[in-house]
Amino acid sequence: MEFNINSPILFVMVGILVAVVLAQSVVFLCKALKRAKEKGMDKAVIKKTISSAAIFTIAPAVAILVGVITLSQSLGVALPWLRLSVVGSLTYETVAAGTALEELGLGLEMPITDPSAFVSVVFVMTMGIAIGLILVPFVTKKIQKGMNNIGMKDKKWGEILNNAMFLGMISAFLGYVFCDVTNVFKGDTSGLIPVLVMFVSAVAMAICGIFAKKLKQRWMNDYALPISLVCGMAAAIPITNWLG
Repeated sequence: MEFNINSPILFVMVGILVAVVLAQSVVFLCKALKRAKEKGMDKAVIKKTISSAAIFTIAPAVAILVGVITLSQSLGVALPWLRLSVVGSLTYETVAAGTALEELGLGLEMPITDPSAFVSVVFVMTMGIAIGLILVPFVTKKIQKGMNNIGMKDKKWGEILNNAMFLGMISAFLGYVFCDVTNVFKGDTSGLIPVLVMFVSAVAMAICGIFAKKLKQRWMNDYALPISLVCGMAAAIPITNWLG
């Protein structure tokens, strides 16, 4: 049987897993409602909380949809749908898939026809993110305790350490963006594409920040990420055509 990245069996398998996750969400929602009633919470407050959470879920869902569309060209719809619906991270999955495809001599714009290559990409995307799930039960409590102790002794240094850890995580992705910039000196301007796309996304994020803080449009905080992602991806088309 010929390999197909959009095989119906893949959709069936992914659909079952996603259905299990949705069922868990429903169970926890029911338990939360039951507990809220036991605590005597006002029904109006409960309804407002549920509606607000549902509305604000749309924002990250847009970003996830963008990621699924981006990866669907080479990986089909089923795999990105699974990875970005359960424990996947948009920033991680796209980088992991792109790196694996690049090492295989492929790209995000070409559909995979070799099942071995597809399995390799699945392995990279899955095992990389699974390490976090394995480490969390064993090291999170110790790390959090250490961070809290530092913050209690010296609040300033606690904030510095938190910011340093965050910047360290961002630096990993910045390396992916700037890794090919030096190719400009060899006459290849394609290395500037991710840099300019990032710049456009940063400008879009800054504008959203102005709307949220200066113009008091607090709702923009929840939509800043998908807006900046969409702007960056839209800008990538003319930038790529320009720089090749």
